[in-house]
Amino acid sequence: MSDSDLASIVTRSNRLNPVAPPRAVPAVSRPVPRSRRRRPLKIAVTLLAIPGLFLTAGLPAYAFAPGADDTVTATAREVDAQGVTVANGAAAITVARDGFSATTSEELAERDAEAKRVLAAQQSAEAARSAASDFAVYSVRAKGDDYPWYDRATDTQGGGLSPLGYYYRECVDFVAWRLNRDAGSTGSPWTWTWSKLTPGGGNASAWASAWADHGWATGDTPVVGAVAWFNYNHVAYVQSVNSDGSVILEEYNWNSSHAYHTRTVSASEVPLFLYPPA
Repeated sequence: MSDSDLASIVTRSNRLNPVAPPRAVPAVSRPVPRSRRRRPLKIAVTLLAIPGLFLTAGLPAYAFAPGADDTVTATAREVDAQGVTVANGAAAITVARDGFSATTSEELAERDAEAKRVLAAQQSAEAARSAASDFAVYSVRAKGDDYPWYDRATDTQGGGLSPLGYYYRECVDFVAWRLNRDAGSTGSPWTWTWSKLTPGGGNASAWASAWADHGWATGDTPVVGAVAWFNYNHVAYVQSVNSDGSVILEEYNWNSSHAYHTRTVSASEVPLFLYPPA
């Protein structure tokens, strides 16, 4: 059979048995894939987590791992990779947390105020010791001291009055002794006693008014042998006057020491000079 005859037979067969056209296949709804874009927060967390994994993996074998208590235990070992040695002496180190407490600002202020009070008290005590002890001599006659009753009991110690009528080792008794000495009187009968110097009272505060009542000279100019009168109930003897105007004083019972004492002061610090009585 020739090709043309075969083609003719196929054509006739198609006409007798026509082939139905292919059916349309309905479209199937496929899920839409999610966007592959990640949120910035997730990206940041991922970037931070990745180095942490590497750091955790790189921790040395002796890193601190807290357990049931707060005791850090270490043994001597060497890590070749890092060259670190943990000595046995570092073992059993206890971290004590209960011994600490928070300090409030009020507590800090109170502590600071207390420290200042203690410092002020120490400085005051030191100043008193310096004034009274450094220059005062007890029960021993000091150089330059010619007061004859330097070792007698004071009024607070149960002592009485000296032959000059003032209490032993008080400033007034020492100055009265110096006034007698300068007048050439070093024994009984005394030239100047309480009844002649300050009959109105024995305290140093009464000496200026006693000089005024007697009509004796007073002034602002220092003179050797004069009485330096202070309005805080104290008198001293002017030993010498320096070229710069300052004066060297000799006295007893400076700063309640009941002992011989010397000091240099400016003439302007003395309220009044009582010149030797006539």
